[in-house]
Order: sequence, then C-alpha cells, then structure tokens
Amino acid sequence: MRRIVVSAEILAGNEVVLTGDPFHHLFRVLRMKSGDEVLLLDGQGGCCRCRIGRVESRRAALTVVERWTEEEKVIPIRLIQGLPKGDKFDFILQKGTEVGVSVFAPVIMERSVPLLKGENGQQRFARWRRIVDEAARQCRRPRVPEIQPLVDLASALEDGAGGLRLLCWEEGSRLLGEVLPGSRPARVTVLIGPEGGFTAPEVALALEAGYAPVRLGPRILRTETAGIVIAAWLQFLYGDMG
Repeated sequence: MRRIVVSAEILAGNEVVLTGDPFHHLFRVLRMKSGDEVLLLDGQGGCCRCRIGRVESRRAALTVVERWTEEEKVIPIRLIQGLPKGDKFDFILQKGTEVGVSVFAPVIMERSVPLLKGENGQQRFARWRRIVDEAARQCRRPRVPEIQPLVDLASALEDGAGGLRLLCWEEGSRLLGEVLPGSRPARVTVLIGPEGGFTAPEVALALEAGYAPVRLGPRILRTETAGIVIAAWLQFLYGDMG
C-alpha cells in the first residue's frame, strides 16, 4: 500500500482532505484514483488507512477506514553533525533516517565551509524536511526524525544532557566498543565534525560537556559516513537492528 507523511492535524477526523504537496504526490505523481486505499502517517507513529473518495482539481477527500499507532524500538540517537560541504548533509539525513537516528542537529563549526548562496535558511530547512519525510516513507519508518535548527557547537552541546555522549575523534584514546555499556543507555548523543575535523577549542568544549572521545578503528571515515556507521552499530547493539 502506498504511504505518505502528512501533518497530524489532517488526520484528526474521520474524513481527510488533501491539498498541496500531498495531493500532488498522490494524484499527479502516483496517479491514484477514487476507490484506491492509501496509508497516511503523521510522522509520530500515528497511521491511518484511508479510502479515496472525491477527487477534484486541487483537493481530494478520503475516508478513514482504520487507525492505529506504531511504536519504534530504536534507541534514541541525536546526531550532532558539523555541517559538511555541498549536499553531503542531504545524504546524512537520508541514510541517518534509514538506520534509526531520532534527532539531527546540524551545527556550524570552525572548519565548516560556508553554505552555498541562493538558498535562504527557510528554503534549506524545507528541503531537509522533505528529504527526511521521503526517507521515512521509503524505509517504512512510522516516526519521522526531528531536524533541529542550525546553531553553533556550544548551543548544540547545551541540549545534549543525559545519556551516553560520544565525541568521534581520531585522536580519542579508546575505541568505540570499549566505551559502550553492556546495558542499553536511555539515549545516545553522537558528535561528528565536518571535513577537516575538530579544532582544539571544539574538542575542549565537548570534553567539558561530558563527551567521551572515541575512535572508530584504524581507518578515518568521511564525515558523511561516520555518524551513519555509529548509528547502525548502536541500533544493532541496543535497538531494532539486532
């Protein structure tokens, strides 16, 4: 059955009215028609199986046939990612969603390359949101990850209290496997630097905030790879991939 993410407000009643992007995707891209059924997700675990009724030029009415809630068994992972060059963060959002990241926290670091001109913050965030929505739909994930506003490192670290906190740093004295506890932590925050890595003041800031410096082995992973590898490892050990 086709799946699409919509806002929770749309699913409040027994009849659903679709307009805008959801309407375009279902009826212009997927070519669905009256009588077809579709699964509408609110991105927070709410699921509605709906039957398409009236289809007009720019809106459609659907009837809710069945409603339920799906819970995830992922371990909550917040990925603080130093903003990389070009569209690499798009890749991180897509693959991070697939492996179970719950929160993406993009940050500007000293070695982050300035963002490309021509796209303002609102447009950029909307594009990131579409990438995560589509990735969640594609991998059949009932909950859509949160994308936090773009901030500096100090601000991002303030929001990382509690749980296990990991600083992925090639000069870390311990391997990741040596730091991970035997029992499942309540949550994990993973800090990844941009191309060029962390500066000394940034490392000091993370250590002061309680982050454990860890290495991922003998190979240096790319910034767009490191967080995905760690998230998959954590979901295998503590979440729903093991």
